[in-house]
Amino acid sequence: MSLSNKLSIQDVDLKGKRVLIRVDFNVPLDGTTVTNNQRIAGAIPTIKYAIENGAKSVILMSHLGRPDGKVNPKFSLKPVVPELEKLLGKDVIFAPDSVGKEVEEIVNKAEGGQVVLLENLRFHAEEEGSSKDSEGKKVKADKSDVEKFRKGLTALGDVFISMLLHFKVVVTATSTNGF
Repeated sequence: MSLSNKLSIQDVDLKGKRVLIRVDFNVPLDGTTVTNNQRIAGAIPTIKYAIENGAKSVILMSHLGRPDGKVNPKFSLKPVVPELEKLLGKDVIFAPDSVGKEVEEIVNKAEGGQVVLLENLRFHAEEEGSSKDSEGKKVKADKSDVEKFRKGLTALGDVFISMLLHFKVVVTATSTNGF
């Protein structure tokens, strides 16, 4: 993947924008306690940069484990919230899903640099493009459902930032152009 046509977060005016960031919060848990916060801590400078540069809100999306496209409380990102709040020094709103009307309402109400953490992306088979059935066989996600999922995520931000490239911050598009 060429990064030559990508922008850095410093190249984008974030003022008044909903900044959607793909972070890696796939952290080890002991029950509901984060046992190693290194990945969360690695995202803090980028999150703070967005807030300090006038972002209306910062929406964080991640996966945790491999729930095979199904909701599984064991893989919820909710236990990440207290650790994220501690490291950021501010409250974090937790959205109970990663797409849908309720999530859009939560995100659209967030302002003043509020941070919203979406629930595990992998609770949707469309995030990876497949899931496993009850017999453990791989089942491909429907193309129209994948497109609907992508549009649902796109609706949540004005600017998209990916931190999945070894924590290099890359701005890839705005929601008006698609991700």
